[in-house]
Parts: sequence; structure tokens; C-alpha cells
Amino acid sequence: MDEQQLDDYMKANSARLLRLAYYYTKNLHTAEDLVQDVFIKFYHINRPLEKADAERYLTTMTANKAKDYLKSWHYKRLVFQEKWLSLKSPEQDALVKRDEEDLISDAVLGLPTKEREVVAYYYLEGFTLKEMAALLEVNENTLKSRLVKARKLLKEQLQNVEWEVLKDDV
Repeated sequence: MDEQQLDDYMKANSARLLRLAYYYTKNLHTAEDLVQDVFIKFYHINRPLEKADAERYLTTMTANKAKDYLKSWHYKRLVFQEKWLSLKSPEQDALVKRDEEDLISDAVLGLPTKEREVVAYYYLEGFTLKEMAALLEVNENTLKSRLVKARKLLKEQLQNVEWEVLKDDV
């Protein structure tokens, strides 16, 4: 693979892979680092792939890289520090939670990893259950169950929110 091909793949897939990595890690800088590592590894593999195969390969690499990060000692240390040091200020939280899109993002990010993964692939990336089953190597019915559980958890988390955007539709 030459640098021009890599550049084309990066332009076509960076935003999607960054979103995917972010939904795993909940940290933009970490997600950027993971996507960069994925593209470096992809460049060094030097295997000719069709466009669809390359996109699927990059998606799988990103998901695996993010899962590895979540298992790492570095990540566990950060979670521990945030839990005990409580780095967010109340003013920041109040400003962030005013925006309805942030509320939804927070709710999605609050889901367990497996449910968050299914929501990200299904709603954000537009994958079908069959495509997700092939990509994640999980039974399609298992993914349906995870999606139902994720919807239930999101509904519980967001039931008391008054949605400004929906007021005109009633």
C-alpha cells in the first residue's frame, strides 16, 4: 500500500472510526490516538484489500484496539483517579447537561460496553443486525437481546427529561 492509498482510506474512514473509538473510550484524545495507531498498523500490514473489506478490517481493528485499551492498566488507573478525585466541576456539569444531544450522548456512554457497542453500530453507523453479527462474531439473537436491553436502559435514563424538540410534534 502506498501513502496515497492510506491517505484516501484516512479521509474516507477517520470520522467514522473516531466516533466508534470514542463510544468505547469516552475520551476524545484517547480515541484519536487509537485511530492513529490503527492507521499506522494498517499501513504496515501491506495487504491489498477491496474497499469494503478494508473498511470492515479498519472497523474491526478499531473496535479491538479500543477493547484492549479498556482492559489496560492505564485505563483502570484513570478510572480510579476520576472516581476518587472527582475532576469535574459542578458548573461544567450544569452547562453540559443543558444540551439535549449531550444528554443522549451521556446516556449512551453510560451503557455497559456490550450494549453501547451495539447502539453505536446500529444507530450511529447504520449497521444491520446481520452485519454486526458477522463483524463481532456474535449470534444475531444475542445482538437483538443487547439492543433491547440498551433501549430499555436508555428509556429509564431519559424518561424524566423534558424534550424541547418534541414539544411542537404533540
